[in-house]
Order: sequence, then C-alpha cells, then structure tokens
Amino acid sequence: MSARPRARLVDAVVRHPWRVVVAWVVVLLALLPLAGGAERRLDVAARVPGSESERVAQILARDFASAFAEYAVLVVDDVPPPSTPEGARVLEEVVRAVGSAPGVLRTFSWLDARDSVFLARTGTFVIAGLARDAGPVDAVVPRLREVSARTEAALRARHPRARLLWTGESVLNHDLRVASAEDAASAERRVLPLTAALLLVGFGSIVAALLPVAVGFVSIVLATGLLGLVAMRWPISVLALNVVSMLGLGLGIDYALLVVSRFREARRDGAGVPDAATQAARRAGHTVAVSASAVAIGLAALLVLPLPELRSIGAGGLLVTAVAALLACTLVPALLALLGPRLERGTVRGAGGGLASAPAMVARWHRWGEAVVRRPALVLLVAGAPVALLAWQATRLRTGLPRGDWLPARLESAEGVRRLRLMERDGVVQTVRVVLALPAGASAWDADAWAAGWRVATHLAADGRIDRVRALMLLAGPAAPSPTLRGLIPGSVVASFVSRDERMILVEAVPRPGVAPEDLSALVASLRASDARTLTGLRGATLLVGGLPAFNVDYRDAVRSRGLLLVCLVVGATALALGLAFRSVLVALKAVALNLLSVAAAFGAVVLVFQDGWLLRLVGLAEPLDATFPAVWPIVFCIVFGLSIDYEVFLVARVAEARRAGLDEAAAIADGVARTGGVVTSAAAVMLVVFAAFALGDFVLMKILGVALATAIVVDATVVRLALGPALLALAGRWNWWPGERSAVRRAPAPPRAAPAPAPGP
Repeated sequence: MSARPRARLVDAVVRHPWRVVVAWVVVLLALLPLAGGAERRLDVAARVPGSESERVAQILARDFASAFAEYAVLVVDDVPPPSTPEGARVLEEVVRAVGSAPGVLRTFSWLDARDSVFLARTGTFVIAGLARDAGPVDAVVPRLREVSARTEAALRARHPRARLLWTGESVLNHDLRVASAEDAASAERRVLPLTAALLLVGFGSIVAALLPVAVGFVSIVLATGLLGLVAMRWPISVLALNVVSMLGLGLGIDYALLVVSRFREARRDGAGVPDAATQAARRAGHTVAVSASAVAIGLAALLVLPLPELRSIGAGGLLVTAVAALLACTLVPALLALLGPRLERGTVRGAGGGLASAPAMVARWHRWGEAVVRRPALVLLVAGAPVALLAWQATRLRTGLPRGDWLPARLESAEGVRRLRLMERDGVVQTVRVVLALPAGASAWDADAWAAGWRVATHLAADGRIDRVRALMLLAGPAAPSPTLRGLIPGSVVASFVSRDERMILVEAVPRPGVAPEDLSALVASLRASDARTLTGLRGATLLVGGLPAFNVDYRDAVRSRGLLLVCLVVGATALALGLAFRSVLVALKAVALNLLSVAAAFGAVVLVFQDGWLLRLVGLAEPLDATFPAVWPIVFCIVFGLSIDYEVFLVARVAEARRAGLDEAAAIADGVARTGGVVTSAAAVMLVVFAAFALGDFVLMKILGVALATAIVVDATVVRLALGPALLALAGRWNWWPGERSAVRRAPAPPRAAPAPAPGP
C-alpha cells in the first residue's frame, strides 16, 4: 500500500476507533465456533500426493477385495501365549469382541494361522481389517477403544495385568492429532502468564502489558478459525495448529508491543492521544508491515513443496502472520485511541515505567551503539566468531527418520508400538507392500505370472532385513495351482493377494525386529531401482513398492526435490522485498547474509542438542536422535528466515528514520540501537518464552522447532542486532542507502545535527 492510502487508513482508524473495535469483535464472534472445533476438521494422515506409495495404497483399496487394505493392530499384552489353552481362550474372547466392533471387516490372529509370529513371551496381537467406508478414522478409533476397554476389564478378573492397546498407522495418526491439539493448548496456558509477567516488567503497567498478550491470544483464535474454514474446502494437516499457536503468540505479542511502545514514546514527547495513536500506526505500522512481509515470504515458500503437511504449515503460518499484522495496524491503534491515559493504569510500584523506558537503560544502549560504530571491525570479529562456530555445527545435520522411541509416551498407540518392540514384533507396522502388475492379457494363475510372483517373494525372503514374507505363492508352492487345488484356497486369502481382475499380485514383507529405518529405506530404493523383468523373469511386468517404509522414502525425496528451489525463493524474495522497502541494495544483502547466519546457528543448536545430546534432558528426551525428520530443515529454514528479519527490520527502520531526520551515519546507528534496545529485548524475551514452551511439549518435531527458533531469537536479539548488524552498517557508511541516499537526503527536514536524547521504542 502506498503512503497516501495508508495514511488515510490510519486516520480513519484513529478517528473511528469504536467502528474498528466492533468490526473485529464481529469477525471474532463469527470465527469463534470454527476455531473451537478446528482440530476435528484437520487431516491426520500424512500423504505424498502422486507418489508410488500413495498409488499402492489406492490400488489396494480400489482393485483388491482384501479386508486388510487398511488395518489396525491390537496388542494383547500380559496374558498367556495363545499356544496354551488359557491363552487360546483369552484370544478367542478378544477376537470375538473385536470382530463385532463397528467398522471391522475381519480379524487375523493365531486362531487363523498357527504362525510363530503371533507367539511372544508376554502375549500376542490381532490384526483388524478396517472398512474404508466406515467413516473417518476419528470415528472408528474411539469405537474400537470402547470395545477393547470392556474386553480388558473382563479379562482382568482372571489376568490382573492384561492390557489391550490399539496401534498401527491409522491409530497413531488419530492419537497424534488429538495430542497435537492438546499440546498446543497446554503450551498456550504455560506461555500467557509468563509473557504477561515479562511485559509487566518491560512496561511497568498492567494495562499496557495485557494489551499485547490479548492481541496474541486473539491472533491465535482468528487464525485457527480461518484454518477451520479453509479445511472445509482443502485438506489441512493437524501440524498447522501448533505452528499457528507458536507464531500467533510470538508475532501477535511482538507486533502489538511495537505499536504500544511507539504510542507511549509519542505521549512522553507531548503528543495528544489521537496524534500519538496516529504516529504509532504510521511509523510502527510500516515496520510491522515490512516485518510481516518478510515472515510471509518464508512461510509462503513452504507451499512449493509437494507435501500437504508442509503446505498446511505454510498456510497456517501465513494466516496467523497476516492476522497478527492486521490487528497490530488497526485494532491496537484503535484501542490506544480509546484508552489514552488509561493505558498506564495498574502501574507497578518500583518499576519506573518499565525497563524498556528507563532513561538509564536507554542511555546504556546509546553508549553501546557509539562503541560499535567506533570499532566495527573488532566487534565483527569478537561477536561473530562464536556464532560462526555454532553455525558450523549445521554441517553435521543428518536428516531421516530417527531410530528408537521418539513417540509421545502418553499415547496408547505409542505404548502399543513399544509393547510390540518388546515382543520383537514391531515389524508388523512397518510392512513393505509390493504390487506386481502383470502385462496385458496375463492372469495371476498363469504359469509365467505365478513364477514371477514366486521370484519376487523368494527374493524378499532372502533379504537379511526381512523376517517373513506373505504371498499366495508361498502358501501354494512355486508351481501354478491346478483348478482343483485353486478351489481349495480360501477366497479371503485369494482376495488379499490377487486383484479382482487377476492382473495384480500383492507380496508383503515384514521387517526383522529392530531394523533401522534407513535400512528399510535402502530396501525400498533397491526394489524400485531393480529391473522388473530381471527380477520377475516376465516381460512387461512392473513393480510398485508401498507401505510405511516406502512412504518415508517418498516423503524424504519430495523434500529433496524442491529443497534448492525453496531456498532460492526465500532468499531472493526476501532480498527483493527489503531492497524495495528501504530502497537499498546493501541493507537487503546484509539482512539476507545475517539471516543465513542465524538459520545456520539454529541448525547448529539442533545438532548439538538432539544429535549430540547436549542439555537433552532439559527438553524431555532420554537419548539423542541419530537423525532429524526430513520435514525439520525446510520448516526451520522458512520460519527462522522470516523471523530473523524482524529485529533487523526494527533496527534498520529506526536508523533510516534518523538519517531522514538529518543525523549522520554514525549518530543514526547509535540512535537506532538506543531506540530499539529496550523494546526489542522485551520482544525477544517474549519470543524466547513462547518457543521454549513448545520445546517442552511432548512432540519431538515441536521440540526441535522450539529449540531452533529459540536459538535464532537469542542470536538475532543479541549478537546480530546489538553487534553484527550495527557494525556492518557502520562499515558501509553512506553506501548503506544506495541507490536511495539522494532521495533520503532530499526529504531531510534539516541539515545534519547532533543526535537527540535517545528515547525508547523502535
């Protein structure tokens, strides 16, 4: 928006504050119902659209009549093995109850096949095939748990420690969605009181402190409601909820804090309430708009990745960033115009008007700014070395699915996975599903096709990473069965392994217990890279590899395929936006370079904490991870790159304003450091609390994001803003504002003069 329309909008907001407040209240009331039930509309199943693993899932659902195209696993723990009479009676009772549950098509257990896979020292498990038309997984899982809870209560009369635990991909997705929403709400409850206390220290007034907190909370509610609205039309991942909460609190409070600080500064300088509100909306509002644009650029880049999860995070982040910026530029000035002197109510005795406005603190910031300007090269060397050392650790970042137990401990489905691992049967949830598509005119019962299926099955069975293989050929032998023998094979078994048109054969491979995720990924990659004719001996045959290990490979490859494009888009668009905003080439390039340093430092912290184990117990993990999720680096890069611009924009905006007011370069830099010192410190403290709260949650992904973002904020608000940024500005001198220097000087209202007494507030 150009200067004149923006000025008219600001004037309208200040002249008619009640209209602005009422308009926002109406929007809030309209979106509140959608926000309250947003998590029920969000998607829990991760997908890679168009990938091979998704094609296999679609084929199994559409072309096979199997009752187990989609399934859940019920772990029956702390009961006698089913090979004993009592264990068999227990299993019969469990199977009878599960088989009658709504949405269950069939069960498969020791009762159906006396396979040693169902025998474990502490119990067994049951595979339940789920009807795809029984409703969303959110409807099926609670019904399954109602049945298992009643059955478990009955079993405990004979076996007091008996446990029935549902797990599997669908159940895990359901549990993660519910827990994700609870985790976000819990983090909000932890953060709001702490941020209010920090702002009270910074502002020294209860009303002034609560206003930014309220704006942060409203930002979350509005963005969550909008997310629920979008989810009615397009699938949105549940991960977006956590990002909306995290960014809504951080950005909503920061942007409102900036406007409130500018209003108080104008009031201290003698401006009336309307004039002060106008100044705050115009000057701080412009800074907020530039900052929000930079954050939006980073988040928008996530939309180029072909992954609904990451696109959802980008969409949720864009919504909450836009809402927070709009609230700061319209609602906050309107409230300030209405509150006027009442903003200072509830002053805390002894706070001295807040640390952000303490004259002694402002003077210290000014002296520091002068010191940086006097020795910029020395400051760069001393301050930059430790950050560069931390950033160098990012070269050791490993991406992939971590080994070990990283699922939230409180989830029933996660406990089910742990129990299967103790039984050495965890491979049942990591099954590799291979579909052999036959050439035109061939049938699964033809000798050549049957032999091809046999070769695929025996090839997998010979692999050291595979525990057992399930295939029709292994049940009936290497030779195609005669019509008589074929008639003896149960129809349900045929439906599970041969498609309705008899032109596709399914072979399932269950991994050995404890096989590392990267080993399963390597198996999937080798199967896909193999020549189908050589492997099957059948011309025109093709192989499609699916299952959870294949999905992990597809997810990783999807991130890699667009990674370079994402980085180039973020860096290029941010540099262009800042160059246009400040009419300067060097300011834009400097900001991008410092941003990259902050991003690298954030990744370095992730390596030290999560891979090397430094301070790991502080974030609630017992053991280091051997790798971080493939989704981590694009999310961290995009969010950190956008957020890192914030404090740089705050500083450069005040330096540019001082230059336009007539100060020389050195005085303008010192003035900018002094005027941004207290407020940016308060804003950074708020951000740090927000991100630390999410780092203490249950989800490893959110822990990693929390640590990375907290590190970036600390680096930005201290070393970058206080040392590296001002030092680089001082070294560049008048070239900072090229090619806009001439226009800046022409607008200066007076010749260069001594720096005015510094006042707080960017």
